Amino acid sequence: MDADPTHDAIEIRRESARVDYRTALDAMTERNAAIAEHRACELIWLLEHPPVYTAGTSAVRSELLDPRFDVVEAGRGGRYTYHGPGQRIGYLMLDLRTRARDVRGFVHAVEGWVIDTLGDFGVEAWRAPGRIGIWTRGRDGQEAKIGAIGIRIRRWVTMHGFAVNLSPDLSHFGGIVPCGIADHGVTSLADLGLEVTGEAWDRALLARLDGFLANLDQPCP
Repeated sequence: MDADPTHDAIEIRRESARVDYRTALDAMTERNAAIAEHRACELIWLLEHPPVYTAGTSAVRSELLDPRFDVVEAGRGGRYTYHGPGQRIGYLMLDLRTRARDVRGFVHAVEGWVIDTLGDFGVEAWRAPGRIGIWTRGRDGQEAKIGAIGIRIRRWVTMHGFAVNLSPDLSHFGGIVPCGIADHGVTSLADLGLEVTGEAWDRALLARLDGFLANLDQPCP
């Protein structure tokens, strides 16, 4: 684990080893409560998981096609998602009581942070109306998902966050209908011909942290 200096009282934590999903979920739940009770500072936690399928609060059992990996109830919004090696996760435990209390605005800001960071690697990405997540063009020129967003907010303190596909085994997404969207594929930076390490992604993402935090003070456009 790499612990960066706090950023205006936000702890930045970057993991080099994979973290078990259930372990991370327990730690995130505990930190969320501690922040809400003013016992801990905010946290941005960047990591990877061993292969796992997670079920959001809207998960539909028929969309779990092949449960070849552990399936965990995540407690976040959304449906089934895959996490695994080569996918960088950002868990955000931030106190919206000190910022705009705007759930939609928070999700919009997270999406923009990921989209802007992908742009730093030469990948044009966007939001798609009616479809959750971050989208780009796959190798075949068709729209494909490159990032997932899943948020939970308790007592105005956020949990969960985003996942970006750097170089995961894309066949692992075949065990689910990712986020309930069957009509579009999944891609990654590696699938687009770009080699980006977790360390390089973290650096680029954190270079844009100030802009992301500034957007949390703004209402959703």
